Amino acid sequence: MLDTLPLSRKQIRSVAESTTKISCWEGAIRSGKTIASLLKWLIFIANAPTTGELVMIGKTAQTIHRNLFLPMQDPALFGPIASLIHYTPGAPTAIILGRVVHVIGANDAKSEPKIRGMTVCGAYVDEVTLVPQVFFEQLYGRMSVRGAQLLCTTNPDNPAHWFMRDWLSQVGKKPISRFSFTIDDNPFLDPDYVADMKSSHEGLFYRRFILGEWVAAEGAIYDSWDRQRHIVTSLPREGIHKWISLGVDYGTKNPFHAVLLGLGRDRRLYAAAEWRYDSRQVRRQLTDAEYSQRLRAWLQDVPGIGSIRPSFVTVDPSAASFVTQLKRDKLTPTPAKNDVMDGIRVVSSLLAANKLLVHESCKALITEIGGYSWDDKAALRGEERPIKVADHGVDALRYAVFTTRALWQRQLALAA
Repeated sequence: MLDTLPLSRKQIRSVAESTTKISCWEGAIRSGKTIASLLKWLIFIANAPTTGELVMIGKTAQTIHRNLFLPMQDPALFGPIASLIHYTPGAPTAIILGRVVHVIGANDAKSEPKIRGMTVCGAYVDEVTLVPQVFFEQLYGRMSVRGAQLLCTTNPDNPAHWFMRDWLSQVGKKPISRFSFTIDDNPFLDPDYVADMKSSHEGLFYRRFILGEWVAAEGAIYDSWDRQRHIVTSLPREGIHKWISLGVDYGTKNPFHAVLLGLGRDRRLYAAAEWRYDSRQVRRQLTDAEYSQRLRAWLQDVPGIGSIRPSFVTVDPSAASFVTQLKRDKLTPTPAKNDVMDGIRVVSSLLAANKLLVHESCKALITEIGGYSWDDKAALRGEERPIKVADHGVDALRYAVFTTRALWQRQLALAA
């Protein structure tokens, strides 16, 4: 298999040297770490102990299918071996090289009981930093079979993260091998793609996802934000190709903020207009029905734009009652994807590549973007989250952008 796959020397070396009980491939995006780790996983399964269970673990069953099974079942990557990998998306088990492999999503601490009672002879963990610590410790404790191995991958995270603190930094003290990759370690990537990725990331995300460094989130979140570069006084002369979404951050005591997102014919995204209601300022809270009525009325006559019917209304997923109200009023809502770090990374990449611009009428959003910052106290605990102050517009923008990637990503030719 090593002779037929397009592998770099670093990938080959990592497969050959991953002999400790735990082996971790970590580093930049598209750096080749996943393919190398999957190759090692297939080699391991072919020679795995016959006692105990095999498991593949990720944040969700969907991410396991997308990140792991699709590559393994691709003949262009794994040749004839791909035909020996059988998995139906969503199924609890797969058959790989004739062995039953359990497929387990571990998105929170409640997932830990899923492996209680198991005796595990082999495990593959996708994006291990997204797996709860209690789950990982339970899994490791279940690997009592002689010759058992745990293989895992991850992008870099906060250097205070438990996996760095308790495992990656303990090479030589604990039975773990660490294989680090940068984007330049993958010689098979198109140079234009590499250049685009480098130009589309700045600051924290450049150091993590391009250089593969473990660095703490600190300071401004959107550090590439430039008022001169990103604020526009008019929409593109070529016009808006599609009104993609209306991102809504719902608030009763806090401000209610909606951001209208359009895809320009110039292949850029535009935060074209905003609607905001701050109940504290006007000293009157609105009901869900009143919010819906006012929002629909605004869409009928958006200042400077006219009547708009966006493809999606992406709503704060915690606003269940408001979602219900919008459904009653025939304005079909979509619960927003609220993966905060992934959403922030996508918005950050768009800003860095000058693919996301904001109309000057979005005054509240513009004020918030410049002051949107990381929580330093959380970072010291190995956690990453923004300071929850003046973030309603930036949340609405993130909902609008991140939830609708499938609609704009190809047109923008940006790997966000």
